[in-house]
Amino acid sequence: MAKEKKFITCDGNYAAAHIAYLFSEVAAIYPITPSSTMAEYADEWAAHGKKNLFGEPLKIVEMQSEGGAAGAVHGVLQSGALATTFTASQGLLLMIPNMYKISGELLPTVFHVSARSLAAQALSIFGDHADVMACRQTGFALLASGGVQEAMDMAAVAHLSTLKSRVPFLHFFDGFRTSHEIQKIEMLDSGDLKKMISSKSLAAFRERALNPNQPVTRGTAQNPDVYFQAREASNPFYDAVPDIVARYMGEISELTGRSYLPFTYYGDENADRIIIAMGSVCDTIKETVDHLNARGERTGMITVHLYRPFSAKYFLRVMPKSVKSIAVLDRTKEPGALGEPLYMDVKNIFAEDPNAPVIVGGRYGLSSKDTTPAQIMSVFENLGRKEAKNNFTIGIIDDVTFRSLPMKEEISVAKPGTYECKFFGLGSDGTVGANKNTIKIIGETTPKYCQAYFQYDSKKSGGFTCSHLRFGDKPINSPYLVTTPDFVACHVPSYLHKYDILKGIKKGGTFLLNSLWDAEETK
Repeated sequence: MAKEKKFITCDGNYAAAHIAYLFSEVAAIYPITPSSTMAEYADEWAAHGKKNLFGEPLKIVEMQSEGGAAGAVHGVLQSGALATTFTASQGLLLMIPNMYKISGELLPTVFHVSARSLAAQALSIFGDHADVMACRQTGFALLASGGVQEAMDMAAVAHLSTLKSRVPFLHFFDGFRTSHEIQKIEMLDSGDLKKMISSKSLAAFRERALNPNQPVTRGTAQNPDVYFQAREASNPFYDAVPDIVARYMGEISELTGRSYLPFTYYGDENADRIIIAMGSVCDTIKETVDHLNARGERTGMITVHLYRPFSAKYFLRVMPKSVKSIAVLDRTKEPGALGEPLYMDVKNIFAEDPNAPVIVGGRYGLSSKDTTPAQIMSVFENLGRKEAKNNFTIGIIDDVTFRSLPMKEEISVAKPGTYECKFFGLGSDGTVGANKNTIKIIGETTPKYCQAYFQYDSKKSGGFTCSHLRFGDKPINSPYLVTTPDFVACHVPSYLHKYDILKGIKKGGTFLLNSLWDAEETK
């Protein structure tokens, strides 16, 4: 008899923290936006005695800095206990020195990162991949999730793979867009996950623990005669990672029915134009691919899950041979480089292929700049030109260096039966809290699928907020703001003079104004 699936309504931070809690014995934490609630969930569960997969509550240790948290994780791992941490942005950068040591010593762990912008010309608390890309050289494997369900599934793959491979993992998803987006997802069963753990690998990890009765020398200083050789000695461990990840992705796929691979292809099997990307934008691209292919076009996309180690073998397995042009989208900017990181990796795969397709790169979504189907359509249109524009941007108007693609009118590509709503409010006025409760009630008491995302001003309390809700009878994979709502509510009358409140509202849509005026005064 098939086991009944259990669904929960939660955000991406909850999904990742749930798995991290099950697979870990110690969590060293120091909160930073937007990763903070991962640590808060874990702390709350530990306080209530929730058991991990080993039958014990997680031990939580709050440090005085992110560097201290990474150092504590390093020490815990040397003692033979499984450890994790949660971070983002500047906090992740402070962990980098310890990350080099952890990977150099082949200590299995998973850092869960709600990827966020780095402070450059200004600080930003919102999401992109700048922090994660700063960790490419650390030796951590980088595993990307594209949504709330994937945050749970890929977190499990990361914890299982790190123990088997001994290579530490950085599991990341888009800050705010995924970390704070509420979705109805399937909960992975802890009993099923426990069966997947390699008992042999776990025992070997325990046996490598520092022990005064079995002394070993670690953390030495090495001279030129041996350092280079020792550095190269880790190659076999990294070479094995893609196959190990693919194996556990296969087990999760078999368990859930959701198909995962290090790289996955979606779209027309004879596509002539494709986009390659990772993170939440992949669902937006899928919706756009469906929309374009329904009109007779031949488009597709490759989703990158395992970014490091980058496996040409698994990439080429899913790459359609019919492709003539490729756009690689990066959610980061590397000033002065020939191209952004993912773009350069893809270019490198085809470097010696005389029949390689045209490959161009572009930037999108920095600091959570919304990325919509209309912008993705602009990317596909660019690929169809005789000379596709390279080093482009989408979602902004670049009137300085003129690298942006044209801004197109927004379209609705939502599945039939999806109801879309927008609620305008002030930070701390209760609008966001009420909508969080509403979407959870819909998700937990009805068979409908749901999604909620909350647009904040960085001033938070007293600042602008807009709640974006969707619900319907089919899964919702639209990780962008509601642009064509069926229902709009405004709880701050002054917004009528400041914002285009009814922009994009569908014909026959409903507008609710919450004010002190009666109907006559409102007119």
